[in-house]
Amino acid sequence: MQAPDISASAARLPSRTLGLAACIALVMGNMIGSGVFLLPAALAPFGWDAVAGWGFTIAGSLVLAFVIARLTIALPDASASQMIARAFGPLAGFSIGWIYWLSIILTNVTIAVAATANLSSIMPLLAQPGVGALCSIAFLWIMAGINLIGARAAGMTQLATTAIKLVPILVVIVLLVITVGNGTAQVAPFPENGLTGAGITASAALSLWALMGFESASVAADKVRDPARTIPRATLIGTAATGLIYLIVCSGIALTLPAAETQTGSPFGAFVSHYWSPGPASFIALFVAISCLGALNGWTLLMGEVPLAMARSGELPRWLAGTNGKGTPVRALLLSTVLASLLLVANSLQGLVALFTAMALLATSATLWLYVGCALASLRFRLVIPAALLGLGYAIWTLWGAGIVASGSSILLMMAGLPFYWWARRQRPAGS
Repeated sequence: MQAPDISASAARLPSRTLGLAACIALVMGNMIGSGVFLLPAALAPFGWDAVAGWGFTIAGSLVLAFVIARLTIALPDASASQMIARAFGPLAGFSIGWIYWLSIILTNVTIAVAATANLSSIMPLLAQPGVGALCSIAFLWIMAGINLIGARAAGMTQLATTAIKLVPILVVIVLLVITVGNGTAQVAPFPENGLTGAGITASAALSLWALMGFESASVAADKVRDPARTIPRATLIGTAATGLIYLIVCSGIALTLPAAETQTGSPFGAFVSHYWSPGPASFIALFVAISCLGALNGWTLLMGEVPLAMARSGELPRWLAGTNGKGTPVRALLLSTVLASLLLVANSLQGLVALFTAMALLATSATLWLYVGCALASLRFRLVIPAALLGLGYAIWTLWGAGIVASGSSILLMMAGLPFYWWARRQRPAGS
């Protein structure tokens, strides 16, 4: 999962300059981030069920991406929460905007844990639960500090980490081709009893976290040439290509690496060490950690911008709308980072892989409500009804697969925003 930082750059381009190739690059660039790097450890226990889970995730993501693209074309001046507000009223729009903000906070926690987990293969001390949590908190505040300096510093950090994230993925793909091709790799046998519904459902919920961000091309709809044709095509091609890469890499590691080795903090590093050499494996783990920090930097930007936009529109208290001289939403960013830090403290006794899995499921559940809302809005506006029905069914099924703890917690988190909604409404001028 990668922050939509490229869309910010796209917004500065001259009108209608993005063609199909640029939009595909936008979608794939925003999706490929930290999600893939620790998922092999989380998905390894599911074995071949996870391969089937990836199939459902890719198909469901394609349907939802198509629905959101069509909504964006129909309502080009509205954000996702505003689309839902137009369909079902301001409270529904606020609820989706609120849970989306919290999903970004949860995503940042998950990414910070992924960065720490990969570094733990180089610095074993970080594998201790308390120490790992402290390191993850430090990463959160370092990225917050960079974003507080200003958008230019955040942008330079993003540029410096973009190319690095491709190195581990390419290395693993090359090693998979070589080892599977010459028979060196021992692929886990297909289970005698076949696949299990429970395993497919649970693994699909986890794998979706890595593919979130497929709506990226819709963000820059006003900069796209022939958006009615380009956005759906770019979204579907970019999502399918990214999903295929993730399917190959995650399944390849999980099915060819001994089970005990997948449960390390750096599955990519463990794979390279097992099939190549421990020396390069250390560099791979370091590259993965840097890639995670690049994703964290981009999502930290959103962690401040989303509540800022909600405060300016009257959905959150006006206090959060404050910015410094550079336009940085200092209050919103600091509050978001504090909440993320508290979440890490509350879960600091878990191991890094267990913490990553729990946070990824919770972040996925929180984000799924956005997709549920968009599918329902599409049905309300009578847009692409068959796809909206399929997307709605997939999103609800994935919420179920995330488990009662994660999905139930996401509902409670959504309800926790109601006092802030009423607070914000009381601050609005009479008649507004």
